Amino acid sequence: MLLVGLTGGIGSGKSTVSEALERRGAVVVDADRIVKELQQPGTEVFAEMVERFGGGIVGPDGQLDRPAVAAIVFSDAEALADLGAIVHPRVRDEMTRRLEELAATDQVVVLDVPLLVESGWEGMSGVVVVDLDPDVAVSRLVEFRGFDESDARNRIANQASREDRLAKADVVVDNGGDLASLEAQVDRVWEWISGLDPAGEDFRPPG
Repeated sequence: MLLVGLTGGIGSGKSTVSEALERRGAVVVDADRIVKELQQPGTEVFAEMVERFGGGIVGPDGQLDRPAVAAIVFSDAEALADLGAIVHPRVRDEMTRRLEELAATDQVVVLDVPLLVESGWEGMSGVVVVDLDPDVAVSRLVEFRGFDESDARNRIANQASREDRLAKADVVVDNGGDLASLEAQVDRVWEWISGLDPAGEDFRPPG
């Protein structure tokens, strides 16, 4: 297995880069997708979140009301820590399980984690950071994803700083341009990945 980390702040376009790498043949282990799987009704995570934050986080369809959760946790540090204590260990364990299944293969595996810098994953062959000016990220979140501006800024403030992410980068993808520019950069990232040495089973999850 050749394991590459991928990260970027909210609104940076990390998911677009992840999907582009997947189209080029990578297997993506996506923390956000796993979170959504683990937060489905009937799971332990869902039940513990409702117990902690109340029935107001459940929508009329019985699914998790993510904006309601965000409104609680991104303005309350204690609530955010409690959410992390419920969700992060389960996500880490599931990601580790999937990586262990892939460890003996010759696949290019992309570990797509928004909080890669904060969480402490180690043993990757390289780290790709998708970079975007935070003000531009806020504008895109408001325009294209319907975020309230203050909510977008709160979420960015609760992530690693732009400087901290860039300090961990082996390769930086600048998403300040158009889609054609982004695709060209992903081509260069894919070429760079092809020259890396496999990490094998040397990856280490946080904790």
